[in-house]
Amino acid sequence: MKILAGAGTYVATTSGHWAEHLKVPDLSCGTYSLPAGGSDPQSPHTEDELYIVTRGRATSWTPRGSAPMRPGAVAFVPAGEEHRFVDIVEDFAAVVVFGPAEYARAEEDRSTR
Repeated sequence: MKILAGAGTYVATTSGHWAEHLKVPDLSCGTYSLPAGGSDPQSPHTEDELYIVTRGRATSWTPRGSAPMRPGAVAFVPAGEEHRFVDIVEDFAAVVVFGPAEYARAEEDRSTR
């Protein structure tokens, strides 16, 4: 067992902040922080993602729809789907779990070329 100290803790910045807490072949986990009024520069990932909100309020946006996010909310974003957080009205933090580990599929794609 490994305790992921600091997972879900907001980090104050003027833009987004990513802190990776764990990376093994089948998954990775980190905390994504965005300040109130900020913007989310994310682009689609090659892995599936779970977002577990630990602090703040924002709206999760995808081309297929949007949903309010606040502490306790959980969102699944499939690999390749465009997504971002908008309308960040309170400093926002979420634990993010990638399956498999973040960039694992991108690394696989490069190794088969």
